Amino acid sequence: MKISTTEYTANKAYDELISKNLLPRDIAKPLLDYFASMDEDELAARMQAVDSAILAMGITFTIYSDAGNIDRAWPFDIVPRIISSKEWDSVQEGLKQRLTAMNMFINDLYNDQNIVKDGVFPIEVLSGSKNFLKQCIGITPPFGAWAHICGTDLVRDDSGTMYVLEDNLRIPSGVSYMLENRQIMKRVFPELFKITNIKPIDNYSAMLYNTLAALSPRKNKSPVIVVLTPGIYNSAYFEHSYLAEQMSANLAEGSDLVVDDKDIVYIKTITGLVRVDVIYRRVDDEFIDPEVFNPESVLGVKGLMRAWRKGNVAIANAPGAGVADDKVVYTYVPQIIKYYLDEEPILQNVPSYLCMYEDQREYVLNNLDKLVVKPANESGGYGMMIGPRATKKEREEFAELIRNNPRNYMAQPTLNISTSPTLINGELVPRHLDLRPFVLQSKELQVTMGGLTRVAMRKGSLVVNSSQGGGSKDTWIVEGDH
Repeated sequence: MKISTTEYTANKAYDELISKNLLPRDIAKPLLDYFASMDEDELAARMQAVDSAILAMGITFTIYSDAGNIDRAWPFDIVPRIISSKEWDSVQEGLKQRLTAMNMFINDLYNDQNIVKDGVFPIEVLSGSKNFLKQCIGITPPFGAWAHICGTDLVRDDSGTMYVLEDNLRIPSGVSYMLENRQIMKRVFPELFKITNIKPIDNYSAMLYNTLAALSPRKNKSPVIVVLTPGIYNSAYFEHSYLAEQMSANLAEGSDLVVDDKDIVYIKTITGLVRVDVIYRRVDDEFIDPEVFNPESVLGVKGLMRAWRKGNVAIANAPGAGVADDKVVYTYVPQIIKYYLDEEPILQNVPSYLCMYEDQREYVLNNLDKLVVKPANESGGYGMMIGPRATKKEREEFAELIRNNPRNYMAQPTLNISTSPTLINGELVPRHLDLRPFVLQSKELQVTMGGLTRVAMRKGSLVVNSSQGGGSKDTWIVEGDH
């Protein structure tokens, strides 16, 4: 096993580290030269060190299956994904622009609905949204921010152009893996950080704390922050506990919190009840308050919505933020940016077709073999169909689903998303990937320096989700312009 690009076989996709003439891109040359200089024994030892570090750090994710919930070690590739700082400057501005407009959009929908009245956003899209919560009407959270933490998925096409694939505005996950990926690389390959000027990401926990603390209703006191988790069986529990520890916040389940008759939220401690100021919730809307939503829920806190509506506690992300986390709403983001900011989008959407409109629906039904079809509200790569790789029967089944519920489906061209060299069974091979940067907004607006790069470890696969065989890489932002 020896890492070398001399036998690397790039496919037709844009490659992040290797140019079309199969030479390392300028920003990747120091990294690839370093790996090429390592002999097989040393590389094998480093790979073993990576596996040991993942086990020692307890980095796991959960797969739900018929056989039960299975915890697995985090699949990690040692060859980082590299992006130039010059390109990242533009991406950052595009992400900030996007979340600013989206938060204005959400606040408008729950208040005046001017974008609907002005005919820019169709009422039929809003009325068909299962994530629009009437319980949130009339609320304007601090700073007008509903989605305080957003994970935006970015992909490149054949030309190398970066596109927004989707916005995750409800309960975006994955940032702990971004941070742990960097720690693994620093632990196992410390010399790389001496020969390469890699932008740091260590400040994320401070960024998150400051974002949450700014929301506290008690401005003259140090805020009490709680990370609300569904519990140890949730697939992202590792992340919940990790972030709580990093922020010195309380990790709590719904049963650990109580709302009193004055609509104040408290956490139960061994010394008694302590007032809670901010809840970073990792529980879905429908389960956060059995008094308002699902009465059977044991994950949430009875009376939490009353406390939030009265301004006695802040919740991030705010209930109802998911109205903008809809793959049909996604198609309107360019118009949303133009409407609220009077600006053209810095980052472009992938071209999309809405099945709720007859002409677009007919195009989709006639071209299912060329398109990716996605349901409006699924995540994790579930519920979608990749047309060119689907069987005739699967396409026919999806056609029926579309005809029965057209509002619930949209479609996009099958992008040949970019690849990056990935070490599989001792061989450097191209694998498709995406990128999830994290954008934070309350009093300030900040973007992580890079994000979580997810990689499809299976040959030819376009599905990067860890629950479906994907892994991840460290993401480096380095000085340079290409």
